[in-house]
Amino acid sequence: MTLERFARLGPQMLAPLLLAAALVLVGLSGPAHAKRQYTGIVVDAATGQVLYDYRPDTLIYPASLTKLMTLYLTFEALRDGRLGMEQRLPVSQRAAGMPASKLGLKRGGSIKVRDAILSLIVKSANDAAVVLAESMAKTEILFAREMTEKAQELGMIRTSFRNANGLPNRHQKSTARDISTLALALIRDFPEYYDLFATRKFTWEGRTYTSTNKLLNGYPGVDGLKTGYINASGFNLAASSVRYGRRLVAVVIGGQTGARRNRQMKKILGIGFQRALEREKARQLVAMPLPPGRPGTGAPSSALAGIDLSVVSSAHAAVPPPPARRADDAPYGVQVGAFSSQKRATAGARLAVSAAPTYLQNRPVAIESIPDTVRSIYRARILELTRDEARETCETLKSKRLDCLVVKAAAGG
Repeated sequence: MTLERFARLGPQMLAPLLLAAALVLVGLSGPAHAKRQYTGIVVDAATGQVLYDYRPDTLIYPASLTKLMTLYLTFEALRDGRLGMEQRLPVSQRAAGMPASKLGLKRGGSIKVRDAILSLIVKSANDAAVVLAESMAKTEILFAREMTEKAQELGMIRTSFRNANGLPNRHQKSTARDISTLALALIRDFPEYYDLFATRKFTWEGRTYTSTNKLLNGYPGVDGLKTGYINASGFNLAASSVRYGRRLVAVVIGGQTGARRNRQMKKILGIGFQRALEREKARQLVAMPLPPGRPGTGAPSSALAGIDLSVVSSAHAAVPPPPARRADDAPYGVQVGAFSSQKRATAGARLAVSAAPTYLQNRPVAIESIPDTVRSIYRARILELTRDEARETCETLKSKRLDCLVVKAAAGG
């Protein structure tokens, strides 16, 4: 319709057109009541230790960070032989009809799996995400169910998906902590494909696209992962960086602009690396044997030269040594939830360990089936703690809005 014809429409015809346009804009921008919230987290990839967090369990709209799960399932299909990198996938009418950001795929056309993957990473192409989803499930809706099931399996217990690309849906939710769990899983489970996240440019049908992840060139050691944006959640980024021989994964949600999001990511990565180095220095200091010297002088020994002693107190506060066990201290544990399936109970235990690794790391996990009148309930417990360890662990978990209950282990386990 031309502007001239539009101007001639009377109020009775204009009103429904304007209402329809408003509804379209609301759909693209997300739920009208949604309020952007900043939330972030930094995790040590080797230990799972949280080095920085700010409201990491706040529910958010994941936007195009959703595509990280689409890629996880795509990499699984490649590994299992259900897809091939050079395989061509058909483009459906639904996929072709996705709004921007997109490649502009045409109904009845096709795209190679490799190109579809790169278009998600570099261009964040919504149409290519649906092509991948429909190649692995009959419909995108069924694929979204598989995405949610995989999220639960990985320990992303607050995440639910409704589509493969992150377009607005009020029921599609996640958290910064869950997104960091997904990023860590991609790095851990698919090292053969992870380097694709460092792709800076991608060419499709003669047109070259540049990565939306500007930190690939803007922060030392960043080699992935992905950006995201819808109006309801703001500018988001999941990133991984390797410095000093240590890999950190960080997530920022709720940036007001892409530039401010990037600055915040640089800031929290800097905090993360500084804290990681401080803790490493403290561990080296604790492990160092006491050198010979005159007792009672209080003078630092030459063996401590070059070590920044100012970091010891803060590092010890962050990672306290386990208290000495008393002979009469009966074994305790923490119960971290009761779940509808063994898989979800295992995921709940895994989440608790990642949230409170100080005492839970490398402790035995017990998944117990409790018969109910209708179905079994699976209880997840982490064992072999002292009473003080269990209490402190529960305080940590509850501060992160995770369920926890101190339990006394039965004799013999």
